Amino acid sequence: MIRSEILKEIAPILRNELVVCNIGIPSQELHAIDDQPTNFYMLGTMGLASSIGFGLALAQDKKVISIDGDGSVLTNLGTLPTIANNADDAKNFILLLIDNGSYGSTGDQPTYAGMKTSLAKVAEACGCENVVECQAEETGKVLQAALDGDQMTIIVVKCESGNAKMPVITMDPVVIRDRFMKAVSLGQSIDAVADESETLQAMFGDYIGGDKDLPGQLKALAGKLISKGETDGDA
Repeated sequence: MIRSEILKEIAPILRNELVVCNIGIPSQELHAIDDQPTNFYMLGTMGLASSIGFGLALAQDKKVISIDGDGSVLTNLGTLPTIANNADDAKNFILLLIDNGSYGSTGDQPTYAGMKTSLAKVAEACGCENVVECQAEETGKVLQAALDGDQMTIIVVKCESGNAKMPVITMDPVVIRDRFMKAVSLGQSIDAVADESETLQAMFGDYIGGDKDLPGQLKALAGKLISKGETDGDA
């Protein structure tokens, strides 16, 4: 499998998650396969998908997946010790490192990750405690397990080199940024409403549909608020 085939397979898993995608062709592939406002496409700054994603994970509580490549991580090796030494504060972060042993966006020149260098071992040497190396066909299962877990995870996916022919992203970078920021804010708002709904349920649950007395108007209002929280939380 090549990277685009991996992205196509895991697209349903990524759909409702915050995703920061690597510069160049990987972003073009993800955009063409399944464009979502929760995807932040890197149109510049090679090597910083992991750093941007990790910063976002530190700043809020929702899961964040950075899709990076071996060439990009080799460009910014300082990201791995930074992640390792701050992992306890970003248990919601997943680095999905698609290792095809090449600089795919610049002509498939070989990287050292396709030779003697193991990025999984480099990550472990930097102090990353939860590092999983898998083959391309296992990516979906391993990614879902990381999303279901409660610790920072680095996944190194070994796959074949190669690019799919995809159109360039014509969306303005400001639009990419703004809609992603709105998606992040919306996620935080939905979580807040869901938390409020649970509080209201605890306060008024015995009254709504129960035997305890509550003034009619207040009972109706509490029911609407709880219903709104449940609906928004499922959106």
